Amino acid sequence: MADIQQKIQELEDEMARTQKNKATNYHLGTLKAKIAKLKSELVNGPGGKSAGSKDAGRGFDVTKSGDTRIGLVGFPSVGKSTLLTSLTGTRSEAAAYEFTTLTCIPGTMKYRGARIQVLDLPGIIEGAADGRGRGRQVISTARTCNLILIVLDSAKPVTHKKIIENELFSFGIRINQKPPEVKFIKKESGGIGYQEVAKQTKGMSAEAARLVCKEYKVSCAEIILREDITVDQFIDVIEANRAYIPVLYVFNKIDAITIEELNILDQMPNYVPISSQHKWNLEELMEEIWDRCNMLRIYTKPKGQIPDYDEPVILHAANPTIEEFCNRLHKNLINEFSHAWVWGRSAKHQPQRCGKDHVLSDEDIVQLCKKV
Repeated sequence: MADIQQKIQELEDEMARTQKNKATNYHLGTLKAKIAKLKSELVNGPGGKSAGSKDAGRGFDVTKSGDTRIGLVGFPSVGKSTLLTSLTGTRSEAAAYEFTTLTCIPGTMKYRGARIQVLDLPGIIEGAADGRGRGRQVISTARTCNLILIVLDSAKPVTHKKIIENELFSFGIRINQKPPEVKFIKKESGGIGYQEVAKQTKGMSAEAARLVCKEYKVSCAEIILREDITVDQFIDVIEANRAYIPVLYVFNKIDAITIEELNILDQMPNYVPISSQHKWNLEELMEEIWDRCNMLRIYTKPKGQIPDYDEPVILHAANPTIEEFCNRLHKNLINEFSHAWVWGRSAKHQPQRCGKDHVLSDEDIVQLCKKV
């Protein structure tokens, strides 16, 4: 492991010494591919298994429950345990010293009819992705979440934010990004086929793609770029093990800073200021969690009965269809589906008879009808 880290450091030093211009683009692309490959070996091991100890890359054994899962990630003593208690009522030990939480503490809160599982993860430190301070277990568990809340202490330097971002990036988590629109298919023969649907202005080219593929020992593949991407994004496509997770920055302990300092923090995107101890601004935090997870409530209506408003079906999609709604209830239900009656904003009239491709809206009421 030390040899791999030394090689990574040497390549990063070489990148820092290399001037960035058109003539060095290909060389920089090759260096980036080598660094990404070594970091992947550092995390997963050369054979694909966890590097280091037997359980080094495994997360905490926490059963997934509820409609969505969010994880609290941050440095020690930033108020994650107090926030978990304020949101869910679950008792998580909180004290004035660091590393109070040594394992993952789950809790469940209910908001707008949805059951949301909240994980209080142990504090991470710099070098977590390399295994320091149970960091790999923390970040492995964070990869299973629908949303990550990076909890920061408002009174401490904002540099903590950058450190946590780098640790998550090193472990293959791409925060607040979408997967690149790139088609990459390995072939048995035919060499490297390269097409650009969108003009490339960030360093990608046929030569750069060929050099990166060579580093990953890919000699035959079809590559189609449908958007303007960087070499790093193309490497992520080849690795095919990246997790694209939305992140919300939660600045805790705002009761300890001045209004002027709060105004400076207000210029940052994707952030919510709170005080978990005094329960300030938790309602705005809940609304942001709801929006970032793309949650929609769909109410079921049995034939001849009133809708069930107490237990809505929660969907995680921008434009969910009735087919997705059926699959959420039971994977075989769509095979018996005939049509559905829909009440709500998505219906042109109340009710509307719809097929499986009808797009639903928040708080629609759906009555399913099976084939006779």
